[in-house]
Amino acid sequence: MDGTGRRRRGVLLAAAGLAAVLAAAGCGASGGDEAGTNDSAARGPAAAPEGADLAGEAPAGAGQPAEGKAGAGAPDLRVDKRSIVYTGSMRVQVRNVDQAARDAITLATTAGGFVGGDQRRSAGGDATADLTLRVPAAKFTGVVDELAKLGTRQQQEINTEDVTEETVDLDARITTQRARVDNARRLLSRATSIGDLVSLENELARREADLASLEAKKRRLADLTALSTITVSLVGPDARPIDDSDEAGFLVGLKGGWKVFLTSMTVLLTVLGAILPWLVTFGVPLGLLWWFARRRRQRRPALVAPAAPGPAVATSPAVPGARSGT
Repeated sequence: MDGTGRRRRGVLLAAAGLAAVLAAAGCGASGGDEAGTNDSAARGPAAAPEGADLAGEAPAGAGQPAEGKAGAGAPDLRVDKRSIVYTGSMRVQVRNVDQAARDAITLATTAGGFVGGDQRRSAGGDATADLTLRVPAAKFTGVVDELAKLGTRQQQEINTEDVTEETVDLDARITTQRARVDNARRLLSRATSIGDLVSLENELARREADLASLEAKKRRLADLTALSTITVSLVGPDARPIDDSDEAGFLVGLKGGWKVFLTSMTVLLTVLGAILPWLVTFGVPLGLLWWFARRRRQRRPALVAPAAPGPAVATSPAVPGARSGT
């Protein structure tokens, strides 16, 4: 009986100990959760992830698919959103060049543009006027059509250049360069030595110069895309027509040779005119001196030298009756 009672008391004590251990584990877990909750509450907004809005909104891009985030910053490359540079040139024959030039300038200014250049030559029937007009890109086609109505259109050329990729590349480079300039300025504000100060100032100046160059390119590109350029040549009724045919043969060679001959004669006469004063100043007196010297030599009598005596020949007197050969 005593052994049985001891075993029962041992079992009861073991069960009680197990229950106490389980109860202690449950209390520890609940206390840990409670402590974690209190710690999170104590940290408050400082523990919020970077980029989260103070109003409690999720950070930009949270919960969005990967392709959604990648396409969010992609440029809009639709046809109506592309950057196009329009340029055109045309030749129009008109009755009155001055009046047509005034009408062309009025067309450009009415469309919201301006005159970029105005060159005029002569004033008769062969007068010409070369105008450079800058008009908004949206009204480029309409202005070209109106200019053609000023007279007889003899020549026209329209060119377009897509600079969308260049514009996007410039925008990205400008953004990066601005960030580099800001970093250099922050480092400059923290410089503690003269050497670091000078080095950072030089680096900041270089980065600011690069940024200014990129921004100038962007402004130039924006100007070309916003305002199109039209070069119109207005000619009078007596102006020589444009001959687009390819000339070849004897007449072309003769015309070229005649031009070369006239050019050569012009050069030769120019050189002769340049040396003529020197010839008159020095050549005439020298020529007169030479002529007088020659006349004096011709008038001087020629001196005849006496003939030199020859060697004497000895001759023997002839003997009468003598025969030769004895």
